[in-house]
Amino acid sequence: MRFDPKQWEQGQPFAPLGTLLAAAVLREKGHDVHLFDPQFSYDAEEVIPFLEKYSPDVFVIFDDGFNYLTKMCLTNMREAAFRMQELAKEKGCRVIVCSSDSSDHAEKYLARGADFVIRGEGEETLAELVDAIGKKLPFETISGISLMKDGALFSTPKRNVMKDLDALPLPAWDLAGTGKYKAVWKEKHGYFSINIATTRGCPYKCNWCAKPIYGNRYNSRSPENVIAELKMLKEKTAFDHVWFCDDIFGLKPGWVKRFAELVKENDLHFTYKIQTRADLLVQENYVRDLAASGCETAWMGAESGSQKILDAMDKGTTVEQIREATYLLKKHGIRPAFFLQFGYPGETMEDIRKTIALLNELLPDDIGISVSYPLPGTKFYENVKAEMNAKQNWSDSDDLALMFRHTFSPEFYRQLHRYVHRNYRKHQGYESLKQFVVAPWKVKKKDFRRAASVFWYLPVVQKERKRLAALSHEQH
Repeated sequence: MRFDPKQWEQGQPFAPLGTLLAAAVLREKGHDVHLFDPQFSYDAEEVIPFLEKYSPDVFVIFDDGFNYLTKMCLTNMREAAFRMQELAKEKGCRVIVCSSDSSDHAEKYLARGADFVIRGEGEETLAELVDAIGKKLPFETISGISLMKDGALFSTPKRNVMKDLDALPLPAWDLAGTGKYKAVWKEKHGYFSINIATTRGCPYKCNWCAKPIYGNRYNSRSPENVIAELKMLKEKTAFDHVWFCDDIFGLKPGWVKRFAELVKENDLHFTYKIQTRADLLVQENYVRDLAASGCETAWMGAESGSQKILDAMDKGTTVEQIREATYLLKKHGIRPAFFLQFGYPGETMEDIRKTIALLNELLPDDIGISVSYPLPGTKFYENVKAEMNAKQNWSDSDDLALMFRHTFSPEFYRQLHRYVHRNYRKHQGYESLKQFVVAPWKVKKKDFRRAASVFWYLPVVQKERKRLAALSHEQH
């Protein structure tokens, strides 16, 4: 997290869930497994004492594919992975890497010290590969790996994704050292949040979203299996909140209803946040069951207030669905939150105005803003590949560099990011101010601060708007 200033400042660390699950699979197969978790490390060299203490035969970098930031391949993280590979090789380890980035760029990782790259879903492949290394068996029969053979890149056929997720062991949470995580959460936010995955994959076809690990298949754990993990973690960590880190939570018909029933039957008390879609959230039964099971915040990929842009993205949702979903969430006491994306090819100033107008109209509880990011393996990437410059990855999640030719200049989009955030906060303040006048007895401390902030945002937003207008005339 220290390599990503924005994430470090937010102070919301989550344990490497995918890594813990891979460790559990290896332990189930009888291997002696130790975990080096670099979440709070200052540099890659901190792995050296770990290597010296355990002298592992095999060193595995298994990225947490449940964290959406890993799809983007931030170069700070790639360089740290390269360095850890090199250090492990110096200690005589066989090195295996499994991640979204290495699946897309196997040759880069193999050139910097990795012996094997696992492509796609990794647990079964990792178990077979470690077994083959120990028994000196041939590797060519193992599906889903890449390696160097006779001086050239050699890749075996792709492995099919797992369908029965309940057959997997629960993640090796005992290796995570959740005490550090809990301390940061408590200090920064006053509660402790953990991450759990209930599904894998996404069946939708958004043409900018890469799926190098789980593909377009959607498979789900049973509600009973998820409840078993929640009960275990509640007893061991006393968590308060859960981030269900699925691409889409509860897509399977009846899943959320059964989950809500089990939460109540087992007397579990927690709140949670999810990622979902507007077209799911227009189903009131779904929203009602989310609320009954403790859902506090629902992040939806709104992306744009322009139907033209949503259609160009192959998003499969409508602006009206975003409106209706926001209304239903608020009706049932769930905070709506929007992911927004600017800079998609063909987006004009009019499309941008529509997005800002929709945001001001609906006033979600929170927003996350990005510029369109070309991910390898997507239709979007192929469409803009010829226009991309030498920089093809962000250094960290707040980089926001434009890596292909946009309608406007890079400075315009940076200014747009600032303006939209501050204009949104100003409108939130207006709403709180209105509440203060109409029903002051209902105003909470947070609402009072928001209302007072209006007087700061008014001149600031006016200045930001003028700067944005000037930049909008400077074509890139």
